[in-house]
Amino acid sequence: MTAHLFSISTLGDVVRIPPSLFGTALKKAAINILKSKYESMINADLGYIIMIMDAKVESMGKMIAGDGGTYHKVDFDALTFFPKLQEIVQGELVDITDFGAFVRIGPTDALLHLSQVMDDYLKSDVQAGVIHANQSGKTLRVGSTIRTRITAVSLGKAASMGKIGITCRQPFLGADEWIAEEIKKSKGEKTEEKVAEKAKEKPKEKEASKQKKTVEVKER
Repeated sequence: MTAHLFSISTLGDVVRIPPSLFGTALKKAAINILKSKYESMINADLGYIIMIMDAKVESMGKMIAGDGGTYHKVDFDALTFFPKLQEIVQGELVDITDFGAFVRIGPTDALLHLSQVMDDYLKSDVQAGVIHANQSGKTLRVGSTIRTRITAVSLGKAASMGKIGITCRQPFLGADEWIAEEIKKSKGEKTEEKVAEKAKEKPKEKEASKQKKTVEVKER
C-alpha cells in the first residue's frame, strides 16, 4: 500500500565541480555533489527526496572568471516519496508519547494522535512503550505494524521535516491483529445472515411442497 507513494523523478540542475575533484570521474563527482544537496530534502511538489539514483552529466563544462571550478548541466533520477491525503499506508510504530504515537511510513514518521487511534478511553505508558485501550483491552506497542489513513500533510518550505497526520478510526485500520479480528467477525456475521436466510426459505419450500402434493391427489 505504501509502495505506490514512491516514484522516480527526473530533474535537471547545474553542478559545480571544484578543483579538488578534478581527479575524480565526472559522473561520480556530480552524483556526490547532488547527494549532498538533494538527499533528505523536502520539496512541496516532489515530497521527500530519498536518494539520487543516476545522473547524466554534460562533459563540456563552463568556467567563470575568478572561479577555479567547472559548471556542468546534469539530468538526474531521484527516488522520492510523496504522501497523499486519504491514502492507506502500512507502517511501524516507532515511538509512544503522552499525546499519541509516531509511525514510520516510508522515509519519515507520521503522528497518530490518541484521539485518532480508536473510539475508547486510551492511556499512554511512555516508559513501557504501550498504548492501552480501557474498554476493548486492545494495545499498541513500539514495533507494532499498523495500517492507517493519511489525514494531514504539510510539506511547506518552513517545515524542515514535514508533518503528516494519520488515523486508525475507520473500519479495517489499526494493528494487524485488530484487522484480523474485524475480518473474522465480518465473515461470521455474513455466515449468520446466510443461515438466517436459509431458515426463512425452508418453511416456504415446505409449504410449496404441500401444495404440490395436494394438487397431485386431486388429479388422481
